[in-house]
Amino acid sequence: MTHLQREIDRLKRKVLALGALVEDNLRSAFQAIEQRDPAKARRVIATDAMIDQNEVDVEEECLKILALYQPVAGDLRFLVAVIKITSELERIGDLGSNIAERALQLVDEHPVPVPSGFAVMADRTGTILEKALDALVRQDATTARQVLAADDEIDALYAELIDELKAIIRADLEHLDAIVLLFSVARYLERLADHATNIAEDVLFMVDGDICRHQTPNGEDGACTPDELFHFGDTDGGGDVF
Repeated sequence: MTHLQREIDRLKRKVLALGALVEDNLRSAFQAIEQRDPAKARRVIATDAMIDQNEVDVEEECLKILALYQPVAGDLRFLVAVIKITSELERIGDLGSNIAERALQLVDEHPVPVPSGFAVMADRTGTILEKALDALVRQDATTARQVLAADDEIDALYAELIDELKAIIRADLEHLDAIVLLFSVARYLERLADHATNIAEDVLFMVDGDICRHQTPNGEDGACTPDELFHFGDTDGGGDVF
């Protein structure tokens, strides 16, 4: 194994650790919303600083490898993709912190029902983030395309969730402030899914050299339907958030 390959393997482990930290923090952020748990929300916000530092560390490591080894072809694409992917993970971490901040604000508001669509959308969004990171780990273009194919389904879930929130507003105008906070959380979840899609696009660049941003997936080359990705055929109605 060459020195360059050892450095790349070490870098992969750092990116995986960052991805796991981001996923765990997101899960805690949504639990803080559901459970009205201020302590958990504060832990999420505190952890965001660690995510930010890890993102800087990975970027510095990439730049050091580029300067020392001047990689080409696949190794070069990998390093460029990692710089972009860690930036996406940092932004996802920021969204988790934003959700936790809304959880703290909701603690001081009159309790309002959290629509069932939140759990559904959080679960689906977590699934595509997990798939995107899995595609990164395995450098798997097929899985990356599956993530891209699910984007329209996330948009549909977001629209359904907004409709649920509108219905709650019409039924309870007295507690509008709390409901507006839930609107912002819904938007954060939708943006989170966009960042996961960006990660999948970066994986495709890393593996195939394809730049597919701003393109609409056509379902070819192994892309699956949203139902296949999310297993909508399951009938138990359960499953943990994220």
